[in-house]
Amino acid sequence: MPEASRSRYDRIDVLRGLAIAWMTAYHFAFDLDWFGWWRQDFHADPVWTWQRTAIVSAFLFCAGLGQAAASLQGQGWPRFWRRWAQVAGCAVVVSIGSYLAFPDSFIYFGVLHGIAVMLVIARLTAHWGAWLWLAGAVVIALKFGAQAAHGAGLLPEALNTPAWNWLGLIGRKPVTQDYVPLVPWLGVVWWGMAAGRWTIRRRPAWVAGAVPPGTAWLRWMGRWSLSWYMLHQPVLIGLIAAASRALR
Repeated sequence: MPEASRSRYDRIDVLRGLAIAWMTAYHFAFDLDWFGWWRQDFHADPVWTWQRTAIVSAFLFCAGLGQAAASLQGQGWPRFWRRWAQVAGCAVVVSIGSYLAFPDSFIYFGVLHGIAVMLVIARLTAHWGAWLWLAGAVVIALKFGAQAAHGAGLLPEALNTPAWNWLGLIGRKPVTQDYVPLVPWLGVVWWGMAAGRWTIRRRPAWVAGAVPPGTAWLRWMGRWSLSWYMLHQPVLIGLIAAASRALR
């Protein structure tokens, strides 16, 4: 392929950076609550629950956009697996770190765990083309179907246990700090892939054009999203903890 077609799509990086910035602000508010500086209900208040849904959706949609670009550029499996190993390795670190901080609600299938599994599925289904739209809709609909099926006793209780609830076919949410199962979130990744493939083929200027003025910092964050994700919480928690000690 021509070298230009293998270049990064800066506007996708800006989108990803926007999601990263929003996530950082959300986690800063969560940390303030955790340290008792600003009491909020992150588990039930729609102001926060809807924000979490929107942030995770943005992340996974961007993951789908990225896989669309990679597939259309002919990215090989060796490069894919190198990136995948980074995501999977960070997911393990998150599990260990969250277990030390929240042993009763540690993260065993959060956003990085989900992305690691979904990236493989996305890679294997990239050739589905326009069918990705329908596949995504079916997976998202399964979330509501599973809840109704559990209520009617049509699905086994085992699906609510950690051994199987990573699928997302649950009747009740598990006790964990972060939970991003395949249902419904794989649907968002598939929609991102479908949108990315259509845009790159039909409207390439939408993603390949120059980034809007003043968004270079978002592009940078988007390019280093995994590193930022892994480092921002330790930094935020460290700063708030230091401020708490200084103000005692």
